[in-house]
Amino acid sequence: MGSADVVPGVSGGTMAFILGIYEELLKAIRSFDLNFLKLLLSLKIRDAMNHASWQFLMAVGLGIFTAIFSLARILSWLLQNRPILIWSFFFGLILASVYTVSRHLNRWNLSVTAWMLLGATGAYLLVGMVPVATPDAPWFLFISGAVAICAMILPGISGSFVLVLMGKYHYVLEAVNNRDLFTLMVVAAGAALGLIAFSRFLTWILKKYHDMTIAILTGLMLGSLRKIWPWKETIENMAERDGGIVAISQANILPSQWNNEVMVAMGLMVMGFLVVFFMNLWAEKQD
Repeated sequence: MGSADVVPGVSGGTMAFILGIYEELLKAIRSFDLNFLKLLLSLKIRDAMNHASWQFLMAVGLGIFTAIFSLARILSWLLQNRPILIWSFFFGLILASVYTVSRHLNRWNLSVTAWMLLGATGAYLLVGMVPVATPDAPWFLFISGAVAICAMILPGISGSFVLVLMGKYHYVLEAVNNRDLFTLMVVAAGAALGLIAFSRFLTWILKKYHDMTIAILTGLMLGSLRKIWPWKETIENMAERDGGIVAISQANILPSQWNNEVMVAMGLMVMGFLVVFFMNLWAEKQD
């Protein structure tokens, strides 16, 4: 999940779905509720800890932060120098996850298909939006963290890409690489608030409208493939305040020629697909 969250266009929520921990993750987040707060304020620490699923969240959280801090530089370099290869691997992952997540549907009908198309259209339009220049003030970093975390737990919508749209992806990535603890704490505080609030809504809608929600989530992943397609042509660039150049308008294209890079990219795409496919088979055997 942490590796996926670093890459703009890939959702940690998608990885949670693939790994079969999505609903358990939402349930664990919801365990930090008013009862937990009351027990904590009453100094009933042991009861509060028994009430909350802190062991599960700590394990997942440690894995995410380990990946973010250990892979941020590597993925940042790959995105700059070998974008086709890394996008190819993640394209295979997401393509396979569309299939695996859709299998959670109880039945197919016209309504489910319509919701899936709606989700796909929404994600397709979202990933085509142009990033904007925004302030670096703490209040906006807090809001960015809250909005991005909501996307991170939605399969198909990348929290990193939302940060790109809000003009804060490179700023936060540099904060990770430079160990800027103040910036990271402000973003994390916003993320914590957004996570607690949004997870409750997701749990409620999954319980009450299961097939509709799964159809929308599948559509979101399908539509996000527009962003993850490896071969692109940059139409327009924008200069950032730190001197960097970011592409604000790109078109998906086919490879201009069949060379070694294309062969490796296709191999990585197949590898990504097979990773999810066999992971799903393994999860079914465990069930």
